[in-house]
Amino acid sequence: MTMPADMKAHNQKVIEDFRANGGAPGRALLLLTTRGARTGRERTTPMMFVPDGDRLLVLPSNAGARRHPDWYHNLVAHPEVTVEVTGDTFPAVAVVTQGEERDRLFAEVAEKYPFFLEHQSRISRRIPVVALVRR
Repeated sequence: MTMPADMKAHNQKVIEDFRANGGAPGRALLLLTTRGARTGRERTTPMMFVPDGDRLLVLPSNAGARRHPDWYHNLVAHPEVTVEVTGDTFPAVAVVTQGEERDRLFAEVAEKYPFFLEHQSRISRRIPVVALVRR
């Protein structure tokens, strides 16, 4: 997969299209708004999600980069987030899963989306699994 040269501009276009069209029907795409860990300013990031019962799972793989993405650091510092999915916007709490639950969820997601295994194989950090729980 080729990454856009200007990821910030690319993400802004995705966010604008998502909001203009009332979501992304037929795509597992959501907008996650976090509060900056240092600045406290709101930041919105588009990302794929995997439904898990009443929760939505997101994986901060950062395309296999050595660092967690900024949005992950933000939600660890401030777990109260806002989620936008097709036809719905709601407050949620971001819960970083741990231990056996994390391992099980990662395996289930990676079975459906094997690129997460590729991302994990390229790095020493462990890719977290974050559950977004509606408040």
